[in-house]
Amino acid sequence: GPPWPLLWSISRVFLEYLEIPRLLERDLLRLKESSFSLVLPGKVVWVTGASSGIGEELSYQLAKIGSPLALSARRENELERVKKKCLEISSLSDKDILIVPLDLTNRSTHESATQSVLKHFGKIDILVNNGGRSQRSLFVDTSIDVYNAIMELNYLGTISLTKHVLDHMIQRKKGKIVTMNSVMGIMGAPLATGYCASKHALQGFFNSLRPEVAEYPEISIINLCPGPVQSQIIQNVFTEEVSKVNANIGDQSHKMPTDRCVRLGLVSMANDIKEAWISDNPYLAVCYLWQYAPTWAWWLLNRIGKTRIKNFKSGVDADVSYYKKSS
Repeated sequence: GPPWPLLWSISRVFLEYLEIPRLLERDLLRLKESSFSLVLPGKVVWVTGASSGIGEELSYQLAKIGSPLALSARRENELERVKKKCLEISSLSDKDILIVPLDLTNRSTHESATQSVLKHFGKIDILVNNGGRSQRSLFVDTSIDVYNAIMELNYLGTISLTKHVLDHMIQRKKGKIVTMNSVMGIMGAPLATGYCASKHALQGFFNSLRPEVAEYPEISIINLCPGPVQSQIIQNVFTEEVSKVNANIGDQSHKMPTDRCVRLGLVSMANDIKEAWISDNPYLAVCYLWQYAPTWAWWLLNRIGKTRIKNFKSGVDADVSYYKKSS
């Protein structure tokens, strides 16, 4: 059979090796971290999925540095709460923050929503495609309706809104389209077949869109790929049925803090980093292996996957038993 001890030892060495770029990353951030506080103030940023999680934290950090905001999600009352806090922690005025209720799956409203933002601010400098839902279910137990709903929301809703905003950016010949993708757009993972499919679709779409707008050097297409993050996304995941809620929320403390994920994302946005993997191990290791040693990646993912499924079936967070606590 396969030399499991040898392969496992090699994998452990590889995981330790990945600590080197993490240390280099910290040094690089010391040089570049001030960049987003210099580049982004005054830029009009439209954030979807702004009512919770990464989108909510992103709104707070952008407000603090003085970026006018358009905040979108389905729950208008939650957007009002986020706006109120943005005003409390920043020097922005009421007119600097526009609430735009938006359902990404209702694509017929995307043009009017875009026009609302343009009428209020006169421009859109940055669109952050952050709206979407994850998944926690095994394929054999999951209705095909769930896969349709995932693609409608995560993929088609995102590219529909992008189309309307990009038309405006092409007219101005500048702007940033930032998509909050996922490491699941780089690799695969059990319990998330539909979510991975939607994120792979986004990755392929935006990597193909980038050369289509290459004649406009000031238009940037940026893919941010976080790993597991402490956020409310796990409370709102798709499960076996479209209407079924997730009962296995579990402990989230082992995951990357949301504010750190957002800070790294802002650095990437300010520096026009085309693709950023914002994750801790083991997912970061699997992303590298997926690119350079896919056979090893499949082997490692099978090991991780068994643990993930076991955790899920026992009612705890899928990643809790092996995920390295973020520093």
